[in-house]
Amino acid sequence: MTGTSTPSPERPKIAAMERGPGPGKYTLPSLTGVSGHDPTKKLHPCYSFGTKLGTSFFRKDFGPGPSHFLDPMTTRHGRDGTPHYSLFSRNKALEPFKTPAPGNYAPEKYPNPYSVRSPTYSMGARTKYRRRDANPSPASYTLPTLIGDKIPNRTSSACYSMPGRSKLGGFDQDHAKTPGPARYGVTSADITRRTAPNYSIQSRNYMPEAGTKVPGPGTHCPEKVVINKKSSPSYSMGTKHSEFVCPLILDASD
Repeated sequence: MTGTSTPSPERPKIAAMERGPGPGKYTLPSLTGVSGHDPTKKLHPCYSFGTKLGTSFFRKDFGPGPSHFLDPMTTRHGRDGTPHYSLFSRNKALEPFKTPAPGNYAPEKYPNPYSVRSPTYSMGARTKYRRRDANPSPASYTLPTLIGDKIPNRTSSACYSMPGRSKLGGFDQDHAKTPGPARYGVTSADITRRTAPNYSIQSRNYMPEAGTKVPGPGTHCPEKVVINKKSSPSYSMGTKHSEFVCPLILDASD
């Protein structure tokens, strides 16, 4: 007997799982233009706008440059001869030339170029250092101290420090000092005995008086109460149910 595989039975498909295209998926053919036009409708004649042929199609024609700009003041009869006026600022008053007096000249300050004179020197400003000349000065170097134990190239002597006095294990510690009776707290009786009832004092309640804030007539809205009257039906939005729930279908009675 030859072993054969038994095909599994096909499961019935649920109608809710079969999702087809909605109404928005279907579109009618366009009635505008030639391509894709509805074949069931009459197609009217279509006209198109042609492109404008440039001058380079048959000859090269360049327009005038900026040097061919026509002066708007020049007409076909010549230059416009009407007077034109403009507003300028007021000119400054002319002042007479101030000739220097004899005291303004100082010939003694100007040395004789033909005479022998000693050299002269001036004190100029300090020039700025270049980046490669920014070297530390001799005063920037310091020698390490010879006091203490942190000397890298010197042998240091023994160093001692004075610590503070310890309170434990010292010569003045009194081992007979024990806490007295006042150091212990009193144990509550509710821990070792039955707990007594506890009472608390609440605030005093006052009776309503004339000064008590009560709602006025305008606070009540009897027109909104419809429990004792006939009202129109009202609807609400319910919850969304599953798509795979089978509706209850009953046979119609004869």
